[in-house]
Amino acid sequence: MSSFDKQSGLVSAPEYYPRPEALAHYPVIHHQPIHWGEMDAFNHLNNVVYYRYAESARIAYLQTLGMFDGSMVTVLAQSSCQYLRPVTYPDTLLLGVRCQRLGNTSITIEYRYYSTAQLAIVATAEAVVVRLESDGKTKLPWTIEERERLLALETDVGHTPKF
Repeated sequence: MSSFDKQSGLVSAPEYYPRPEALAHYPVIHHQPIHWGEMDAFNHLNNVVYYRYAESARIAYLQTLGMFDGSMVTVLAQSSCQYLRPVTYPDTLLLGVRCQRLGNTSITIEYRYYSTAQLAIVATAEAVVVRLESDGKTKLPWTIEERERLLALETDVGHTPKF
């Protein structure tokens, strides 16, 4: 079971990996072991899996902020991933997650995928999420308190998102 350590900004996993310098300015690090069944025909991590990992990392980020307690409705408006190096089994990825931009009702989240086997960034990604009322139709603005929590989390690691 994973838990978030506010001191280090790491989401703990059964195995501990120190925060690499390449992820120094990412407040939340999601640990993601690679599973054999996630490989494609060329023995590389399948491209679809990167999006699933980003989803898990995004939820960890929002949970860290206290913004994902099950009552908030969000929809994914856009996502993209740039594959820099192939990933193969066995490996564990550390996904750095941070807010690139916080809009009135949306958040642009930035990801860096760090391979503990290669000791390098293997992919980068971005996603835009829109927050909605519980009816799932009406956009819901971020509160002042949520914005303050987000800014505090980000500035703890020397990063300032755009507003």
